[in-house]
Amino acid sequence: MDLDYRKKWDQYVKALHEDQNGEDKVIYWEVKYPFPLSNRDYVYARERRDLNINGRNIFVILAKSVSVPHYPEKSGIIRVNGYKQSLAIESDGGNGCKVFMYYFDNPGGMIPSWLINWAAKSGVPNFLKDMQKACKGYTAKDSSK
Repeated sequence: MDLDYRKKWDQYVKALHEDQNGEDKVIYWEVKYPFPLSNRDYVYARERRDLNINGRNIFVILAKSVSVPHYPEKSGIIRVNGYKQSLAIESDGGNGCKVFMYYFDNPGGMIPSWLINWAAKSGVPNFLKDMQKACKGYTAKDSSK
């Protein structure tokens, strides 16, 4: 949820910020892609719900792409319009947590098979390691966000 912290640990973030669009909060996120591919950007709404089910605290985060006029598509950047994420986080009863995630996006454009293979073999596992390291490095003073 802390976009400023995400910018510190995620090497693929080129731009990331949240704005108010009427009553809704909208997030703009530009992702760096390797040369010679074009960067991708996302415009999405995100909400968080904190649930207590029979004494179990579960945090649910839902996100999906939206179209808003104040974030028009930019030349040279491919807009990801088909994005959806559902995430549930629950304590494991110790010093860790259980994470359940459904994630889909259609990056658009022509993605070469070498990049798809790299993402499946190395990119996603490395990202998850980076995210785990970032979670462990997140301090209590940061948790107010």
